[in-house]
Amino acid sequence: MKTSIPHNLKAKLVIEDRRSRHCPYLDTINRSVLDFDFEKLCSISLSHINVYACLICGKYFQGRGLKSHAYTHSVQFTHHVFLNLHTLKFYCLPDNYEIIDSSLEDITYVLKPTFTKQHIAGLDKQGKLYRAYDGTTYLPGIVGLNNIKANDYANVVLQAFSNVPPLRNYFLEEENYRGIRRPPGDIMFLLVQRFGELMRKLWNPRNFKAHVSPHEMLQAVVLCSKKNFQITKQGDAVDFMTWFLNALHGALGGTKKKPSIITKAFQGYMRIFSKKLPHPDLPPEEKEALLTTDEYQEQMSESSFLFLTLDLPTAPLYKDEKEQLIIPQVPLFNILAKFNGSTEKEYKTYKENFLKRFQLTKLPPYLIFCIKRFTKNNFFVEKNPTIVNFPITNVDLREYLTEEAQATEKNTTYDLIANVVHDGKPTEGAYRIHVLHHGTGKWYEMQDLQVTDILPQMITLSEAYIQIWKRQESNDGRNNHTGI
Repeated sequence: MKTSIPHNLKAKLVIEDRRSRHCPYLDTINRSVLDFDFEKLCSISLSHINVYACLICGKYFQGRGLKSHAYTHSVQFTHHVFLNLHTLKFYCLPDNYEIIDSSLEDITYVLKPTFTKQHIAGLDKQGKLYRAYDGTTYLPGIVGLNNIKANDYANVVLQAFSNVPPLRNYFLEEENYRGIRRPPGDIMFLLVQRFGELMRKLWNPRNFKAHVSPHEMLQAVVLCSKKNFQITKQGDAVDFMTWFLNALHGALGGTKKKPSIITKAFQGYMRIFSKKLPHPDLPPEEKEALLTTDEYQEQMSESSFLFLTLDLPTAPLYKDEKEQLIIPQVPLFNILAKFNGSTEKEYKTYKENFLKRFQLTKLPPYLIFCIKRFTKNNFFVEKNPTIVNFPITNVDLREYLTEEAQATEKNTTYDLIANVVHDGKPTEGAYRIHVLHHGTGKWYEMQDLQVTDILPQMITLSEAYIQIWKRQESNDGRNNHTGI
């Protein structure tokens, strides 16, 4: 008696037989059009569900069954090889069998780069150039970011943070934050996931092209900031950085008492001495009487910080003999004097005036300076073009610490690793960044997609806006990565 194989089993056997065969269409794949930096949604239905990338034209389509957009596309254009962007499995359409072939591993790696602990540990120990599929050579981490419309203010901050080793290492390894539990409906964790993805693309040694588009990262920024930061409208890099650091800290489960990788890298502590001032219009005797009351005595409070704001002196508007405006200059240590514990500065609120002075009590491993270039009033934004003169290495901050802290803080010397610059008018203008490549000790300038090497001496001539400094691990003298 002849036994018949059930129809569904027969179909399964046929599929298994097919998937073990070599796919005849692999040579039609066009790697030069593959770009996985954009939102994973179907180009026709705009759905995020079950999306496949056509590996011949690079477009995204939903589904692979009969009448699906991917199936229709394969029949209409005779494009046969597709990749499921979620499962990372390859399929041949319209035949609908899975392709298993080791020659496709480079495509899945570009879509989802992964890093071993060993790979991460060696990132700052070598400066090997890698060749992208398009033939260009690049250093992982020193990679241009596409300016979609007006997002260079965000690009420079993302590039700066991607070159802070503990932050980079944490986000390169998804295991570090995959297990973090967030409340239902919490969208902020999307920032963490997207930043991790962007970091892995920036440091990918097997890229198809030597630049990355931050499209998905920026979409998460627009969504999570409730459109306070946009892709289409120029923003302020310091405002974005402040929001981004706090948002990441919160999304990683960090609180005032519970640290996150953000606070471990950047958080320091200071003392704030604050003294209320009598109203300037009061008669002298009334002022004197008020100054003896408790309300007008100096109060001290302790505060944490993620960055220090450095105030520029008012820019003089004098001209030289040729009637050219002179750009004033100020040494970094002059504006750091704000934190020496004795320099007083007046702060005005709507109703009251205060005299404040600051002194540092604990320095972080990575210290961020924000140089206050912009003053906003009701009518316009004014920019101070004063150039800050700073050494690139060996900036010692010991004198800005309290006596107790000076006794306990072992290393207080810092070297510059990132320098964000604002060029042009206050509300328009453009951003660029200088970063130190730890493996080679060379400096690079990045402005959107453009990446060039730069002499360290040139960095100090720019209108620095945000700087990240790395604490030296031992006081054994000069850092070798100066180039000077």
